[in-house]
Amino acid sequence: MNIVFSLDQIQEAAEQILASNPKKIILFNGEMGVGKTTLIKQLCKSLGVEDATSSPTFSLVNEYNTANNEIVYHFDFYRLNKETEALDMGVDDYLYSGNWCFIEWSEKIENLLPEETSTITIELLSDGKRELKLV
Repeated sequence: MNIVFSLDQIQEAAEQILASNPKKIILFNGEMGVGKTTLIKQLCKSLGVEDATSSPTFSLVNEYNTANNEIVYHFDFYRLNKETEALDMGVDDYLYSGNWCFIEWSEKIENLLPEETSTITIELLSDGKRELKLV
């Protein structure tokens, strides 16, 4: 699936992603500042998360509850130095929980990821829009 959207169309993009039945573990790829966290915030909102969402850059993971009592985990592994750090925080428990897992900088834990994932790649276009590819 390919979607081209502006930031004021991000809600529609998030709804299209969820309607496409992605795997519950979604890897987000793209350069710094392309809007990965912004898209994840909108996905959380579309899933029914009512609490404020933010980037887990320093905590590595944030946990949110939806109105339907689902759990959403948002990971940001940018500051991770070794995969063992993710193992030490119990990443396996999160990844195999059956809950939504949105992962930024997944290449830092490449060898720990389950096979069943979806991948979103975001690229900033010259007109300021984003091109999203979901595989």
